[in-house]
Amino acid sequence: MRLIALILTMLVVLPARADTVGCVTTSWKLIGANHKVCVEAFADPKVPGVTCHVSQAKTGGVSGSLGLAQDPAQFSLSCEQTGPITIPPKLPEQETVFTEDTSILFKETRVTRLWDAKHNTLVYLAISRKLIDGAPNNSVSTVAVRPWGTK
Repeated sequence: MRLIALILTMLVVLPARADTVGCVTTSWKLIGANHKVCVEAFADPKVPGVTCHVSQAKTGGVSGSLGLAQDPAQFSLSCEQTGPITIPPKLPEQETVFTEDTSILFKETRVTRLWDAKHNTLVYLAISRKLIDGAPNNSVSTVAVRPWGTK
């Protein structure tokens, strides 16, 4: 019973999984996959009514096809209100809502939600994290919490 409770707790706390919207080739490669930029969509796992889209550069070639390439820390983020937003009680001021590995080891793109209570705004910050040498690359998107569907 404890094992089931632990698994359910882990599922609730894990960041969102993304759906691939599509990819566009940026550079053709003779051998292996092409270099491309892919767009993925994910819903905030704890705040219904918010959807984010993140675009990321993906390395092609032989190493990219084998999953051994390190993708560049190049991305963009856009989040929008897509339904009624309900801020849960005790929403953390800062929480990771999405992660995606960008190399076989130690590098990821991470999206963190920040709650700006003073301005009633959700702030989503995308960063590149690397275990040893992080990058200052980042992208930010804000969603003002407003009524939905009222005239």
